[in-house]
Amino acid sequence: MAYNVLVVDDESVIRARLKGYFEKEGYRVHQAQNGEQMWDEFNRQHIDLVILDINLQGINSMTSGVDGLSLTRELRSRSDVGIILVTGRDEAIDKIIGLEMGADDYVTKPFELRELLVRVKNLLWRISLVRKAEKEMIEQLEQKDDVIIFDGYALELNSRKLLHGENLIKLTKAEFELLAAFVLHPQQVLSRERLMQQTSHRNQDVNDRTIDVILRRLRNKLNPELFVTVHGEGYLFSAKVEG
Repeated sequence: MAYNVLVVDDESVIRARLKGYFEKEGYRVHQAQNGEQMWDEFNRQHIDLVILDINLQGINSMTSGVDGLSLTRELRSRSDVGIILVTGRDEAIDKIIGLEMGADDYVTKPFELRELLVRVKNLLWRISLVRKAEKEMIEQLEQKDDVIIFDGYALELNSRKLLHGENLIKLTKAEFELLAAFVLHPQQVLSRERLMQQTSHRNQDVNDRTIDVILRRLRNKLNPELFVTVHGEGYLFSAKVEG
């Protein structure tokens, strides 16, 4: 399957260079020089990944002078498309803000085409793993009753709500996904790698420490004794579940 890549850059030379290179590698490449053209291309066909210049000074249908960071934020609010930012500045703050806006990765000009190709391949691979995990999670949830009871808690799968008695416990998407993975596999040792596959993280900086951070938040919100650390292997959900 050929992936659709959208190159958004106001420099025609860069667009042509990327188009020629990635088409030789088997990708279908679309081009845009500003935000308005980007949305035209984005709405015209399915786009798998966007390579977006962070310093872009384009326009879209709603706002003039929208730069790459603003377009990144809007893209992420509308879609789960892969986003790689291209920046001419080697400043950490630009990269951090870009990732916070929803970008998955970034490269700094001048960049090697082979490096960008590797980043594109890696991101598309991570996205495929996320979609596979989400599909498996949906299939597992569909086989279960809507409500799973454990240790005085009620996890409503369809509405993604967690209740403890009459109290609603707010969960982030990542916390819900991790808790759902545990309740679907009670009293089983789950490795960090397997737990990562059950969550929708796809940023290249995500690692097994990310699971530890999310789990720490769950321990703060629920009975911490529900989550047992099995040293050298992973974690075990100790509760018996109903549903």
